[in-house]
Amino acid sequence: MMISKLRASFGKLENETLKLHDGLNVIYAPNESGKSTWCAFIRAMLYGVDSAERARAGRLPDKLRYAPWSGAPMEGTMELRADGSEITLTRRTRAKAAPMRDFSAVYTGTSIPVEGMDGQNAGQLLTGVGREVFNRSAFIEQGAIGVSGNPELEKRINAIVSTGDEETSFSEADATLRSWQRKRRYNRKGYLPELEARMDETRTRLHELQDAGGSIEALEQRLANRQADCRRLEEAMNESRRLQRSRAMDELKRGREFLKSCSERHDADLAELSRRRAALSASVLSTGDLAENERSYLQDEEAIGRLTREGKAEKPLWPALLLFALTISCTALYGLWKNLWLLIPAALCLFGGVALILRFMTARRKAEQARSERQQLLKKYHVRNSEELRELWSAYQALLYAVTEAEEAELNSRELYEQAKQDQSEIENETLSALDFTNGNSEAAQLARHLSERRAECEQLSSRIAAIGGRLSVLGDPMVLASDLRQMQDTHDELQGEFDAISLAVDTLRQADAELQSRFSPELGRVAAAYMATITGGRYADILIDRDFSARARTDNDSVARESAYLSAGTLDLLYLAVRLAVCELALPEGEPCPLVIDDALVNLDEARSAQAMRLLREIAKKRQVILFTCRKPE
Repeated sequence: MMISKLRASFGKLENETLKLHDGLNVIYAPNESGKSTWCAFIRAMLYGVDSAERARAGRLPDKLRYAPWSGAPMEGTMELRADGSEITLTRRTRAKAAPMRDFSAVYTGTSIPVEGMDGQNAGQLLTGVGREVFNRSAFIEQGAIGVSGNPELEKRINAIVSTGDEETSFSEADATLRSWQRKRRYNRKGYLPELEARMDETRTRLHELQDAGGSIEALEQRLANRQADCRRLEEAMNESRRLQRSRAMDELKRGREFLKSCSERHDADLAELSRRRAALSASVLSTGDLAENERSYLQDEEAIGRLTREGKAEKPLWPALLLFALTISCTALYGLWKNLWLLIPAALCLFGGVALILRFMTARRKAEQARSERQQLLKKYHVRNSEELRELWSAYQALLYAVTEAEEAELNSRELYEQAKQDQSEIENETLSALDFTNGNSEAAQLARHLSERRAECEQLSSRIAAIGGRLSVLGDPMVLASDLRQMQDTHDELQGEFDAISLAVDTLRQADAELQSRFSPELGRVAAAYMATITGGRYADILIDRDFSARARTDNDSVARESAYLSAGTLDLLYLAVRLAVCELALPEGEPCPLVIDDALVNLDEARSAQAMRLLREIAKKRQVILFTCRKPE
């Protein structure tokens, strides 16, 4: 089988195409470029996508992990050559719950379907193995190079080292035998323990029947005593319930009345607070924040005082009039005496009078402006003078105090009301507990439990009396039970013989499996060692492989093989790559080989071993197609 072309809408691949050829194909690409997605796509085209797989811790199923990022349906084609024919596989998605379920296989370039090939068996027919064997041999995922055991792979190996029968598996046979063992005996379950329990019960019944005569009389006396206890306890319980119910209801009533009074008081305080806040809001001083109101008031009061002083600070007019009179006098004297010196004081007096007039007018204008501003500020507070403003402020302070007092009262009554509600809730819970006459700790509950115990004892005694009486009336003779016991003993001996035979078969099967493993492991180890020696230049010449495919490697200088935990990451990858290649050689069909798909399996190797591994892959590629995805550029 050789894959020639892939087209995928799968994960991050949006209708992308990948062409391949026979031999070694090296697809170099950086991380997160879709290499692992192409690998998963190849497997999906061969074996489909498991729609029943569910998400596990740290791992998404393929149907979610590789859903196309673009939102398009998951689909693709694969062109390949198998058995001398060119075949095109197509998988589409019709229902979101069944991705790539729609399958077709036709001969390339035609619409002729490949007979007998469908979406379920395509991978089996083309590769020769099922999905699980393919995953553990020719399909090497990134980070999953190790090989794990699987019944399907085990059957393949059995077919190689034994008769060629591919229908048997040690794991399945061992599981079947152990299932038969568990059916017969598993701890206290199974046919044998159940039969032994019935045998013990029959022996007990025989013993009881032997003492039945005296037992019934003693049981009837005990029953009469317990019935008398029940009557006494029932009377005491009913009286205790009546008293307990009365006390609980009285306490509940008092709590509800106190809660109601607290609620009414809080409602009254809340209404009073609302009324006082409304009165405070009606005040002209309530224009915003309290601190802002106080600051604004103090500023306005200071401004009113200042403007009052400025409004009263007018300059007198008589000095100017006096200077004008002197000016007139000096002018009159000049007219009489014609003395020029008299004009100088007249001019000075005139100039002084004009200056005083201007000063008077300016001061008067400022005073009028101050009085106007003062009136505006007083009008703001709807008062006529500073005294009324101070009275308004005092009234405002009184309203503030009243609101604060009402808030404190409302807060106190609210806290009292909340506490009363909490207390009432506790009282109701206590009442429910007190009225729980079955599970509580009250006297009535304790009496009820004692009564229930006595009644249960009465029922048990009655049942035992009826059972013994029934046995006596039905069996009549203990020999019937003795006969049943002998039959059960015979059956027990037969089952015990089967159990011992199955145990012997399990041990024999394990010995046979050990012998089979001794034939399989050396051959697989020999082939893996040859690959390991090729990659490491002969350093590791011996590989030991256990049933679970865990491997150990030994160099010529080692006395014992090294466990995988003692190997470096690169050597460990080489070791399991060699085991994988050996499994491919031994477990896959000998006919037309299926491709070997490798996803970044050489990432931990140094340059020398990477080159040796590439040479080995080139040799393998001469026999089968090798598709290597890598983030390291090959040399």
